[in-house]
Amino acid sequence: MKHADSDTLAQLAPLLTQVRQRIPPLKEKGVGKFYLKSTAFLHFHQDSAGLFADLKVDGDWQRYPVNDLADYTLLLATLDLQLPGSP
Repeated sequence: MKHADSDTLAQLAPLLTQVRQRIPPLKEKGVGKFYLKSTAFLHFHQDSAGLFADLKVDGDWQRYPVNDLADYTLLLATLDLQLPGSP
């Protein structure tokens, strides 16, 4: 599975816009590559099975599909729970 290229990231523009609304505390160090403090936190992959996000959840990478609005909603909800100050 390879990291998402610029064309793939363009397809994810609505999702990336939502993620960017979480800055700060997130920092985007490259298009689609987000860090929390100095630690890699979220990035995207593509392969023949679809598009995926790797999100650091409780210190471990978890892979989430990001192929439709329902996938986006789940990823963003999980992301919000991992940010400082979340319940």
